[in-house]
Amino acid sequence: MRIVPFREVTVVACDVLSASVIDRKVVQAAYFRDAYCVPLRQSQLSVTDIFSAVFAHHPMWMKLALMTRNCIATWCGLDAPDASEILRPTFKRHYAVGDAIGVWPIFALTATELVAGRDEVHLNFRVSVLRAQKHDVTTVTVSTICTVHNRFGKLYLFFVIPFHRWGVQRLILNAISAGRL
Repeated sequence: MRIVPFREVTVVACDVLSASVIDRKVVQAAYFRDAYCVPLRQSQLSVTDIFSAVFAHHPMWMKLALMTRNCIATWCGLDAPDASEILRPTFKRHYAVGDAIGVWPIFALTATELVAGRDEVHLNFRVSVLRAQKHDVTTVTVSTICTVHNRFGKLYLFFVIPFHRWGVQRLILNAISAGRL
């Protein structure tokens, strides 16, 4: 476990929690996985509220980077949200499995976890937002699991992973700094 400091808040890189609804065999076999845990200051938030607090507030530079990535992904035959979905994501108050939250379909939704993602020809990915209780502290762990199907999936992740790691940590920290978590 390593600690990633940012001002007075700390994001802890950790393993994907065993409490996740994502099958452990899928997690263990993943080509790429990461997870980041932080204390949740607003323990009354639902997992959909937490997901929105983190992923509905991309800074403009990140939106532009995502739109560029999506143009390239579309050119390579992958499904990708269009620019309007990135610039003005929509979030609802209530969700169910099968609904889209932001730009991703929901695969699992419980009182403590939301799993969204996408299945593509080159790779499948899942993003999990898991609320957990550790002693007297409520935490949230944001995990990403990627399963690749071919070389193009590996090549794609080669370029995306460094930005992904840095970006997810910044989104979590921004949500904390803004008081959304």
